[in-house]
Amino acid sequence: MKQRRLLAGTIAGVVLVAGAGWAVSTRLRSPADEAALRAAPKPSLVTAAVERRKLVSTVVVSGTLEYGSPLPISLAGVVGGTSELQRATRAPRRGKLKEGAVLMEVNGRPVFALRGSVPMHRTIAPGTKGDDVRQLQRALRRLGYGAPVTGVFDRATVAAVTRMYTKKGYEAQQPTLVDRQQYDTLRKAVQTAQETLAAEQKTLDQGRDVRPLKMRLAHSKADLKSAERALAEAESRELTPEDETRLAAADAAVRAAEEKLAEAEQALAEARKPPTSGATATPQPTTTLQPTVTLQPTAPADTSLLEMKVENARADLAAAQEARGRAMEEARQARDKQLEELRKAVRTAKEARATAEQALRQARQLSPTRLKVAGARKDVAAAKEMLAEFARTYGTSVPPGEVVFLPKLPARVEKVSVKPGQQVEKEIATVTSSAFAVTGSVDAAESDLLRVGMAASIELDSGKTYKATLTAVGDQARMPGAEEPAAGAQPVLLTPASTKGLKAGTSVTARVTLGATEKPVLVVPVAAVVTTADGKARVQVEYATDKTKEVEVRTGLTADGNVEVTGALQEGDRVVVGSA
Repeated sequence: MKQRRLLAGTIAGVVLVAGAGWAVSTRLRSPADEAALRAAPKPSLVTAAVERRKLVSTVVVSGTLEYGSPLPISLAGVVGGTSELQRATRAPRRGKLKEGAVLMEVNGRPVFALRGSVPMHRTIAPGTKGDDVRQLQRALRRLGYGAPVTGVFDRATVAAVTRMYTKKGYEAQQPTLVDRQQYDTLRKAVQTAQETLAAEQKTLDQGRDVRPLKMRLAHSKADLKSAERALAEAESRELTPEDETRLAAADAAVRAAEEKLAEAEQALAEARKPPTSGATATPQPTTTLQPTVTLQPTAPADTSLLEMKVENARADLAAAQEARGRAMEEARQARDKQLEELRKAVRTAKEARATAEQALRQARQLSPTRLKVAGARKDVAAAKEMLAEFARTYGTSVPPGEVVFLPKLPARVEKVSVKPGQQVEKEIATVTSSAFAVTGSVDAAESDLLRVGMAASIELDSGKTYKATLTAVGDQARMPGAEEPAAGAQPVLLTPASTKGLKAGTSVTARVTLGATEKPVLVVPVAAVVTTADGKARVQVEYATDKTKEVEVRTGLTADGNVEVTGALQEGDRVVVGSA
């Protein structure tokens, strides 16, 4: 029993020592083992699958939805006919602005919004001419007030302007009190000058009896008018009634002769036609049953009489034509003779008038009075000229501040810069188009790829997208009052195809399409394509674990880190993009 316990203890001790030795041996490594364990793993290839799909290349623009084409506006001058303090009595209202609407009121007078590219820059008064007047006339016609597009502010245009003001509850600008007073002063000046001339002329006439000479002058003037009238009537007529009758008779004779000649020639042509030959059948004693036909010649017709008639008809026609020519020449000679006589009569009448005027002037050679009459006549002419000059611009007018021409209407009043009661001095409001636009910027390198008219899409935060078009790039895309883009960036402007569901001030992401494949193509990551020393593009295709081969490819559209390739590749092939 004791020996068994000793044996069991010995065995247990051996097992314990063996277990401890094994445990220690598993934790002890040689320096070579330690180096092997700490070495980097053998690199393996990083590959990507060749895919077949559509490729779309885009430029991403982060921007903001705003109403397009903002335009600050101000008044071109005074509202009303005076330069008194201009104060807004009704400010512009935000919202849609139609053509012909009253934008605001200044001193109770309206400011109309009309469409046009020529800015309002002056008072348009009666007689004013120019492109701004033509532009106003076109606007009046579009609004249904009617006006001729002549470029002249005439009576018809004044009537159209008056109708526009009346329909909106206003009165068109009439001459001011100062203008009316000046017009009355000029009119009275003409009247006074005429009265002075009449008095001086009467004094001159009383100095010598010039009544016979004045009567002779009046008669010579009347004779001259009569002679000129007769000459004008004669020049307006080609033929006298008598000549017209003679020519009509000659024309009738020519036509009759032409008809007779035509009849004679027709009869001769009929007679000269070959006659139709007659044929008779005479039986012959033959063994056949067919008759023998014998042709009997017909004697030609005698046409000498008809030929004589044709010759006579031709002679008659020539005689009729010659008679008509003589009648025409005689009519021309008679007209020339009459015109020469009438011109001579006009010259004689002019000489008689000049003689009578000279005699009257000589009879009035009373130096002091004559000088007074000459001076009074000049005063009348000067007063009439001043009145006419003022009258050309006197009447209904359009002050420069009562019309604002905008390039496009309808528009939106987006910002109001003046309040009721404030003095109108500078900018009154900012208008925009009724359409939305996306303003943003891109890097200069990307801007070189953009072209106006490219298709784009706009994505809202909700994920909804809208079609759009690239409208402008660079300086043309700068919006008035907008912040300058960062250094090296270029502004861009996009226009949505629809405004439904869009709201101004919303931040959006826009993508401008640079190009797209028409159908699915093979694509690989850009990093997989390597251009070798010979200038050709190649990819490495893994055909077995860590085993590759080079395949030459041609590259196409690049987008989103992928590139279109064509070559000895198939969908699903693995191409090397790096190693790990």
